[in-house]
Amino acid sequence: MLLALFADIHANRQAFTACLAHAREQGAEKIILLGDYVGYGADPDWTVSTVIDLVKDGAVAILGNHDSAVGNPKVQMNAVAEAAIEWTRGQLDVAQRQFLAGLPMKHDEANLLFVHSEATRPEVWIYVTDTAVASRSMQSVAAHVTFCGHVHKPALYSLSVTGKMTTFVPTADVPVHLLPGRQWLAVLGSVGQPRDGNPAAAYGLYDTGKHQLTYCRVPYDAEGAARRIRENGLPIWLADRLLAGR
Repeated sequence: MLLALFADIHANRQAFTACLAHAREQGAEKIILLGDYVGYGADPDWTVSTVIDLVKDGAVAILGNHDSAVGNPKVQMNAVAEAAIEWTRGQLDVAQRQFLAGLPMKHDEANLLFVHSEATRPEVWIYVTDTAVASRSMQSVAAHVTFCGHVHKPALYSLSVTGKMTTFVPTADVPVHLLPGRQWLAVLGSVGQPRDGNPAAAYGLYDTGKHQLTYCRVPYDAEGAARRIRENGLPIWLADRLLAGR
């Protein structure tokens, strides 16, 4: 089965639309959504409605920290992120809020683990940004592959049976064979707010039969997404960073 993996959409309608279309063109058979559907971007209503429809059609959706913050003001965020979440709360109806509040922290399926942040304590929202955190995360689970988001920068870690760690930044559109003799942790890039210097939207495709993971980059109307942010009175910085991928 070919899985399409989306993380950190952040209410970016233009980016999510482009990635969904691209995944379907590639023959994706199931959609996995790794959290942070809202925050930063200007279309939370459309994004959450789209996620709800996808779940009704068989997609899996995981809770992200920005999604959690909608109903839980105690979730700690920086001032810009908090301003965006405060605005977002006013854009969502009761059913959409209830949907976000009911999302699970993680999902296990066929020796794969899907989570928004680090898997040991997903509710703490730890960023997987180095081999120490990645190693701890992999050693805490039995899954062959863990998929997560939260970082907004693509990365791939692996752990051998002898405890040897490897890490690298994958090349876009080049399949990587995830060897069965190792554990793997794939940090997907962000659909709606990439931060690796490339403004193109990021998502992943995983072939469960071939054990191949492809990191995909999809150009989209970033100018349009930035304009929507400005029109809705959100912090200008959130618009500017889309154009730079930072």
